[in-house]
Amino acid sequence: QMQLVESGGGLVQAGGSLRLSCAASKQNIQSYSLGWFRQAPGKEREYVTSITWTGKTWPVDSVKGRFAVSRDNDNNMVFLQMNSLNPDDTAVYYCAATDLRGISLGDARNYQYWGQGTQVTVSS
Repeated sequence: QMQLVESGGGLVQAGGSLRLSCAASKQNIQSYSLGWFRQAPGKEREYVTSITWTGKTWPVDSVKGRFAVSRDNDNNMVFLQMNSLNPDDTAVYYCAATDLRGISLGDARNYQYWGQGTQVTVSS
């Protein structure tokens, strides 16, 4: 089992930045691919970006150039740096982990472990 705990959410003005962190309880997360998803009120959970166990990233078009995912395997952490935030980015943000290979990291069903989420609110 793995527990994931997100932190770093909050209220920010449009154009501002936030850095989300996700701490994994399991040692040796380097074999896991890690994803970030978000869910806005009244909407389905959507994929934001991910970083594979090899370090490759797959951001969705709407966050390219604004959001960057990174990982620190030594400390079992994954981060989401969010810049140029706008009100459409308001959502609960979740990190997730999977050790499956050859799957779509954009599909939430492929992740075995999920955090509880952290709220990000962007005011206009």
